[in-house]
Amino acid sequence: TSLVYLPKTVWQPETTDPIIDQENERPDMVVLDCRANAKGQREEDALLENASQSNESDDTSTDQSLVPPAPLKETSFSIGLQVLFPFLLAGFGTVAAGMVLDIVQHWTVFTEVTEVFILVPALLGLKGNLEMTLASRLSTAANIGQMDTAKDMWKMIMGNLALIQVQATVVGFLASIAAVIFGWIPEGNFKMGHAVLLCASSVATAFIASLLLGLIMIGVIIASRKVGINPDNVATPIAASLGDLITLALLAGISTGLYKELEYNDYANPMVCAFFVALTPIWVLIARRTPSTREVLYSGWEPVIIAMAISSVGGLILDKTVSNPNFAGMAVFTPVINGVGGNLVAVQASRISTYLHMNALPIAEPNPAPRKCPTPWSTFFGSGVNSRSARVLFLLVAPGHLVFLYTINSMQGGHTTLTSVFVAFYLAAALLQVVILLYLADWMVNWMWHRGMDPDNFSIPYLTALGDLLGTGFLALCFHVLWLIGDRDTDVGD
Repeated sequence: TSLVYLPKTVWQPETTDPIIDQENERPDMVVLDCRANAKGQREEDALLENASQSNESDDTSTDQSLVPPAPLKETSFSIGLQVLFPFLLAGFGTVAAGMVLDIVQHWTVFTEVTEVFILVPALLGLKGNLEMTLASRLSTAANIGQMDTAKDMWKMIMGNLALIQVQATVVGFLASIAAVIFGWIPEGNFKMGHAVLLCASSVATAFIASLLLGLIMIGVIIASRKVGINPDNVATPIAASLGDLITLALLAGISTGLYKELEYNDYANPMVCAFFVALTPIWVLIARRTPSTREVLYSGWEPVIIAMAISSVGGLILDKTVSNPNFAGMAVFTPVINGVGGNLVAVQASRISTYLHMNALPIAEPNPAPRKCPTPWSTFFGSGVNSRSARVLFLLVAPGHLVFLYTINSMQGGHTTLTSVFVAFYLAAALLQVVILLYLADWMVNWMWHRGMDPDNFSIPYLTALGDLLGTGFLALCFHVLWLIGDRDTDVGD
C-alpha cells in the first residue's frame, strides 16, 4: 500500500462531492469512513494491530463515501491550555514521589540493601514502558474510532490490561536481575536472601502498580472523549501524576515488609515471586484474544526490556550518588526531573503518532527509502502542528520546575538550600534534558513509522527511559559541580 496524503477538503451541505481547497497545500487530517466496505474495515483493524504487517494492496474506490473530517483544530494556546493542568498535576505527583524518596532513603531496607535504589528508576519507568504506552495506544484507538462501540471498547480494555500485567511481571523480574548484576557482581558480594528480596519486591510492586494505573488510564481516556478533550494531551501526564507516587510508596512498603520477614521466614519472598509469576499464563490467554495486544504480546518485548536496562543504568547512578552523604539531597529532585521530562516527551510522541495514524496507514517496505534526519530547527521552529506542540512543551519546562522547586522548598523537603546557583544549574540540566528528548521524539517516531513499526508500542518506552538516564545523569553532574565550586549545603531537612 502506498502512502497517500489527502489535500484539505471543504465540505458543503448541499453536495456529496468534496471540493479541493487549492490555496492550502498542507495536507489536512481526513478521516475515512472505513465501515463502507471490507477494505476499509481491514485498514481500520490494522491500525492497532502491528504496523509491521503489510497491508493488502487495493485500488482506491472512487465511490467510497467520505464523511466530513473531524480533526481537532489546535492552536498553541489550546495545546498549552489542555496540557497545563495535567502537566502541573503530574509534576506535583513527582514532587510527592520525591518527598517520599527523600524520607525512605533513610529506611533500614534502603541502607542495608542499597541496590533497592537501582530498582527505583526502572520501576518508576514502568509508567513510561507500560502505562504511557497503554495510554498512547488507547488514545490513538479512541481518536480513530476504534472504541466507539461498547463491545469494541471493552475488548480493547481487557486485552490491554492483561497485556500490561504480563509485561509488568516480566519487567519487574528482569529489573531485579539487573539490580543484582549492577549492584553486587562488580563488588563480588552476593547474598541470596537479598536477591530474592529484590525479586519479590520488584515483581509485586510492578504488578500492583500497573493494575492500579492501568485502570486509572482507562477511566481518563473514556472521560476525555466524552467531554471533547484530546486524550493525547491529558492521558500520559495523568498516568505519571500518580504513577511515581504509587510505585515508590508500594516499593518502599513491600520491600520493608519483606525485609522484616527475612528474619523469621525464609519462604515468604520466594512464595511472593511464585504467586505473581504463576498468574502470568492467565494474562497471556486474555491478551491473545485481541488482535492489537496479541501482536504486542509477541513483538513488543524489545522496547520495554531495553528501556528497563537503560533506566537501571540511571538507577546505578542514583545508587552510587545518593549513597554518598554529601549528595543525599539529590534524592528528592530525581523523580521530579525524570518525571517532568518523561511526561513532556510522552505527550509529544503520542501526538506525533496519532497525527501519523490519522493521515496515512503504516508502511512496511522491505527497503524503505532513506529519510532525512530532522534538524533541531525543523523540530522546534517548523510551521507544522507537531513543531508548535514542541515549542509549547519546551516553554512549560522552566516555569513548571520553578513551581515544583518552590513547592519542595516550602514543604522543607530535601537536604539542599535552593540558592540561585543551584536553581540555575538545575534549570539548565532540565532544559537540556527536554530539548534532547523532544528532538529524539521527532526523529524516533517518524523513523519507526517509516519502517513499519507502530510508534505507540515502541517509541515511548525508549524515550522515557532515556529521560530517566539523562535526568539522573545531569542531576548527578550538577551536584558534583556544585560540590566542586563550594556550594556544599547538604544539611537542610536532616
